[in-house]
Formats: sequence, structure tokens, C-alpha cells
Amino acid sequence: MAKNDAPAVHADRADEFVITRVFNAPRELVWKTWTEPKHLARWWGPRAFTNPVCEIDVRPGGAYRIVMQSPEGTTYPLHGFYHEVIPPERLSYSMDVSGHPAEWHAAIRASLPKDSKLSVKELFTIVIFAEVGGGTKVTIRMRFEAVEIRDAMLKMGMTEGWSQSLDRQAELLAKL
Repeated sequence: MAKNDAPAVHADRADEFVITRVFNAPRELVWKTWTEPKHLARWWGPRAFTNPVCEIDVRPGGAYRIVMQSPEGTTYPLHGFYHEVIPPERLSYSMDVSGHPAEWHAAIRASLPKDSKLSVKELFTIVIFAEVGGGTKVTIRMRFEAVEIRDAMLKMGMTEGWSQSLDRQAELLAKL
């Protein structure tokens, strides 16, 4: 089996963010941790966050709703729709973050150019699950409406957030 590798971050386009991680687990099990709410709720989000709401209908056109909660009790609701579901190879989905707290949106706006009319509403994500050396390589590709939005989210700690989520997923996979 492959060992759990640290996430690698890269991008092929200016308006995207790509992070990869190799897990020491079979692809079918990694897929389950993305597509079964009891598993997804245990690892989604930065360390110390919980997910008191995790409702997913993993099928093309199916909706999902996740509410992340910080240790201080602040909630970060997000929802969207699955566009493509190819078990256990590929997921694509939209992510609407418009329900995040006003303070979060203000911090994003503060990182945008001063005259910008941009705001973060919806992101598009593609997740690829590939078998590698007895383990599974997960590639998460997020696309943004504009490079400035991606850059603002990077300043807000998107890389660290995804890295912590993937660490939590590796910890969960080691227990399953």
C-alpha cells in the first residue's frame, strides 16, 4: 500500500486551485468517505470543525447541504448539486457559499482589488479518484469565477483548510 502523502498544490489554469493527496486506502473506501454522509461529516472541513448537518444525495442532479461549525460555534453553511457521479472515479459538483457569515464575505472582499465588484457565490469542483500503488490518489480541482476570487480565498487559508480536511480524511481512513 502507498503511504499517506502530504497534499500537493498546483494549478493548470489561472482561475483554479488544485490539491492532490495519496491515501493508503483502496479507491472504493476513499470514494465511500466522499459519498456517505456518516463518513463525510467526520472529515470535511478544517481541524476542530464539526459538521452538525451533512445531507448528501450523490447522483447527477442530486443536492447536498453541509453546515460546518467552528469550535467557537460559528456556522458555515454550503450547498450545491452534483453534476457528474462516476463511481469510484469522479465527482463534480457546485458549491454555493453565499450562506457563509457576513464576516467571512467581508474578509474575502478585503482581499479583492479595491474597485472590484466580484463576490464569492458559487464554486465548481471536480474530484478524481485514481488507483496508485495500492492506494488512492485524490485530485481536487476547484474553479473560480475569477483569478482574484481564487487569490482572495488563498489569502483566507484555503490551502491550509483543504490540507487539514485531507489529514482528517487520512485519519478516518486509517480507522475504517
